[in-house]
Amino acid sequence: MNFIQKSIADKIKQGNIKAFEQIFRDLYAPLCAYANKFIDDKDKSEELVQDTFYNLWKNREALNIRISLKSYLYKSVQNACLLMIQHDKVKEKYRTYVINSRNTGGEKTPDKLLEEKELDKSIQDTMKKLPERCREIFYLNRYEGLKYREIAEKLSISQKTVEANISKALKILRKNLSSIY
Repeated sequence: MNFIQKSIADKIKQGNIKAFEQIFRDLYAPLCAYANKFIDDKDKSEELVQDTFYNLWKNREALNIRISLKSYLYKSVQNACLLMIQHDKVKEKYRTYVINSRNTGGEKTPDKLLEEKELDKSIQDTMKKLPERCREIFYLNRYEGLKYREIAEKLSISQKTVEANISKALKILRKNLSSIY
């Protein structure tokens, strides 16, 4: 690691906000462009790079960089992109499974229709039990298709608050639905 980057990494580790802001200004745009090469979505790329910088600052005291800070950030962004791609593949596989399971067999049997109605009712009942803000955030994401960033802007809250509420809602839904099915 060259001396300048070692110095900046050390300053960040010690909590020097000016050093952090400098590295952010210098590398934010190039890191976004780099991330966009992997995931081809400008908004997601920016969100991912912001999360990388957030984690760098949040975990600065435990920072132990053996390569240049620049290389460290590029590798962090690359790893985050690969995780996102992997997660998106899992989501797409599940989505395809759900679509196929609903479309198999042509017409639905009365048993299948009753099962779907019961499941929908269970989901709606569970949604009613969620705290109001949590339910609103979950609804905006899952039913209106808004991204975390869009929800955060619409409700004037942080993206981390949105993420926490989505996680909470999913945990409650999983718990309640697993006890039923």
